Amino acid sequence: MRRLGELEAEIMDRLWRWRRPATVREIVDDINRTRHVAYTTVMTVANILHTKGWLLREHKDGRAWLYEAVRTREEYSAALMEDALEASEDPLVALTHFVGKMAPAEVAALRKALREAGKRADG
Repeated sequence: MRRLGELEAEIMDRLWRWRRPATVREIVDDINRTRHVAYTTVMTVANILHTKGWLLREHKDGRAWLYEAVRTREEYSAALMEDALEASEDPLVALTHFVGKMAPAEVAALRKALREAGKRADG
C-alpha cells in the first residue's frame, strides 16, 4: 500500500476524527483554518481517494457529495506496518528493531494483541 499523500492524509484525518460523512466544503473550510487550499483541489483529491477505494460517497441534498472513510485509521496504520515488514530482507530483524524502540505501554499492548491473535487462531 502506498502511503497517503499530504492532502490525502489531511482529508482522511478529518473524516477519521469526525467519524461521520462530510462534504468537500466542510473539509475545505476546516483545512483553511490553518492553511489555504482550493475547493477544487480538495474535490479532486477526494475523488481520487474514492477511486482508490478509501472513501465512499453518496449524494447529499443538491449537487454535493458526502464522503465517508471506508477503512479506519488503525487499518491504514496496520497496512503500513505490514508493508514495512514486507520491504525488509529479514522481517524478523526489522520487527526486533521496531519492538526494541517501543515504550513499555506499547510492548504491553503488543503482548495483548498477540494473545488475542493466538486465541483467534486456536478458536
